[in-house]
Amino acid sequence: MLDGGHLVAHMLARENIDAVFTLCGGHIMPIYNGLLDEGIRIIDFRHEQAATHAADAYARLTRKPGVAIVTAGVGVTDAITGIANAYQADSPVLVIGGNAPTDQFEMGSLQELDSVTLVATITKWSRAVLHTRRIPEFISIAFRQMFAGRFGPAFLEIPIDVLLGAIEDSEVVIPANYRATTAPRGDAHALDRAADLLARAERPALIAGSAIWWSDASAALARFAERANAPVYLNAMGRGALPPAHLNLFTATRKHALAHADVICVIGAPLDFRLGYGASFNANAKLIQVDIDAREIGRNRGADIGIVGDARGVLEQLTDALSLFPSFPSERWMKAIREMEGNEGNRVAALMNSDAIPIHPLRLAREIRDVLNDDSIVIGDGGNIVAQAAKVINVAKPGHWLDPGRFGCLGVGVPFAIAAKIVHPKSNVIVINGDGAFGLNGFEFDTAVRFNLPMVSVVGNDAAWGQIRGPQLNFYGADRAVASALAQTRYDEVVRALGGYGEYVEEPRALRAALERALASGKPACVNVRIDAAANAAVSANSMAV
Repeated sequence: MLDGGHLVAHMLARENIDAVFTLCGGHIMPIYNGLLDEGIRIIDFRHEQAATHAADAYARLTRKPGVAIVTAGVGVTDAITGIANAYQADSPVLVIGGNAPTDQFEMGSLQELDSVTLVATITKWSRAVLHTRRIPEFISIAFRQMFAGRFGPAFLEIPIDVLLGAIEDSEVVIPANYRATTAPRGDAHALDRAADLLARAERPALIAGSAIWWSDASAALARFAERANAPVYLNAMGRGALPPAHLNLFTATRKHALAHADVICVIGAPLDFRLGYGASFNANAKLIQVDIDAREIGRNRGADIGIVGDARGVLEQLTDALSLFPSFPSERWMKAIREMEGNEGNRVAALMNSDAIPIHPLRLAREIRDVLNDDSIVIGDGGNIVAQAAKVINVAKPGHWLDPGRFGCLGVGVPFAIAAKIVHPKSNVIVINGDGAFGLNGFEFDTAVRFNLPMVSVVGNDAAWGQIRGPQLNFYGADRAVASALAQTRYDEVVRALGGYGEYVEEPRALRAALERALASGKPACVNVRIDAAANAAVSANSMAV
């Protein structure tokens, strides 16, 4: 006999999922029992939002389904923000929610809620399964929906009596081969036209976004960029796709390049606020747009050539098409961009080396950069402080930079770090936190301590919601800058009280040693750094485009 909880666990094991994220509840207990028998780790959090964020990070880091299991009613409503963030980030997360017994529907049962309807607008697929024998089928449908085209989350509600129901194993059909493992390639005619534009471009520019990571296209991107002889600017989870020393990788000149390029190729990056909706591109530039989702092609700005397909496949096709051209006229442009990149680096060098007190945010970012190694994973969780750090820090490997994504959801940092240590236990994991962002899920240090997951949160503490307070001060004056001030809270002492390691730093020359001690502590750690509030607030809201 197999009960519903074991059927759930068996389907997760078939996807090679080795950890799930949860907060306990009576409506989901049978699933835990099944997970134990399948040898799947159960990581329990203090809040369902954090558990869902961790499932999101697990999906991003492994390219496998991330799974959050939450109890009925309030468990689902607590998870809403995490689900919405995964949806905006195209992250394949399966959220399993409990519910009251089916024979008590509409009777006012404990935590009864129509969760399926509630989450329908922030998932690719949302359903309830009402028969125990159909649990494997419904989970297979969820996985198929999650990985079809543009990835995204799914929600499956399973009432407690369906989980407790037991049936003969001979009555259970376990689906196989239920989702595609191949990806679509681009249209040959569109590829030829795109290659011709790129080969004739005097000032090409390439933008590569999260699709580079999801389709494992880093090597393909490098070959394409080298063949096209074009500067590459990385967006979102595309960061790390090219190593910092790659000759085609640029960071500081993106605004100039996009404003002056004659051909712009955007690969797997939506033209959302992070790219100025395409309005900041040269109005006369030809736009080549590559995306797995046809609905993104031409959104916010018309595409001269739209190619629907998997990023890796299309990049390989474009590289082959470019091999037919003997030379490219972009060398003068590349030389100019490199010179500008160097000049911009020199401009910020003084701030990166500043000994001013309070500490300049760029000095903090430089010190973080200098303690990273090639295996380090960096997580951005904040507003201005993350925008500052993104100017300085380039991770060495693909998949080693995480941030909320286009939803701009603060509070992901500690949950993301917990998942990162589960997936990559030997890697250093560093969260760059704003002090506001830390307060949202900082109590999950309790989870990190319980599971002995040593990561480091570096808090840029300006005692403010800086991205809001700066504009308030400029627009309305100090006497009307309300609801945006915080205290100089000792977040390091909070972490120490929870069983972790903590240090408070006020002097720039103490930063390096404090970071090194935190990394060497073997504990979940917080380095709480007082930074210059005025310098941090000077970053505009648009600099969240990381």
